[in-house]
Amino acid sequence: MNSIDLSSATAVVVLLLAVGAAAVARLGRLGHAPAVLVACLRAAAQLGVVSLIIVWAVERALAVTVFVLVMYGVASVTAGRRITSGPAVRWAAVPVAAGTVPVLALLFGSGVVPPLGITLIPIAGILLGGCLTATALAGRRALDELAHRRGEVEAALSLGFSERDAALEICRPPAAQALVPALDQTGTVGLVTLPGAFVGMLLGGAGPLQAGVVQLVVLVALLAAEAVAVVVTIELAARGRFGGGRRPGADASGGTGRARWTKRVGRTGWTRRTG
Repeated sequence: MNSIDLSSATAVVVLLLAVGAAAVARLGRLGHAPAVLVACLRAAAQLGVVSLIIVWAVERALAVTVFVLVMYGVASVTAGRRITSGPAVRWAAVPVAAGTVPVLALLFGSGVVPPLGITLIPIAGILLGGCLTATALAGRRALDELAHRRGEVEAALSLGFSERDAALEICRPPAAQALVPALDQTGTVGLVTLPGAFVGMLLGGAGPLQAGVVQLVVLVALLAAEAVAVVVTIELAARGRFGGGRRPGADASGGTGRARWTKRVGRTGWTRRTG
């Protein structure tokens, strides 16, 4: 046997794992016990539906395109909601696309990956998922840092920095840490972890060398995509595009003592007024 059987035993084991994870979360007072069960149920339902759709869609170019666009939309909205709220959520679509599209174009345009629906859907999904996580982490850390260190932003402004440059000085180092999980995953592959593409190909009957090559391509492509997504996210945060209620230098009431931040139409998106 070189794959996991679809059997009652598999269903029971998955159910035990889900219940066990929820029980640990509850006993540990993590506050996520219901969310664990809901996530597992959603995963089972969504994977079942997606599996059926993929079987139908892979041979139809239009269906593949729509499927990828739906994944992109969900990734963008999810990342945006992790960062901010309101209309500013839409800006998360920019880093997700900036990271995913060039990498997909290189992989398929160069012929390294065959231009087939059966390859486009999973690779696009992997890249979109990575960019979703990187964008959400970078955006949240950038905005949190700008809010908590608003005094340093003002100090940089007083030294002659532009609004964008002052924000970048403060938010870029912590937001750049969003790339650390991808770096760790790539740097420890084969020593600590055997990622999904590698294991999946082995279970599907591919040779170890072929599985290793595929996994290497996926990991390096994912790292490149996430790096672009993080850079673009930091730039957008510094320019105030994720403003809303968590804008740079503002507290819950929108003020910072003598200095307040107001929205404007312009290059950086934020300007300071005194009073």
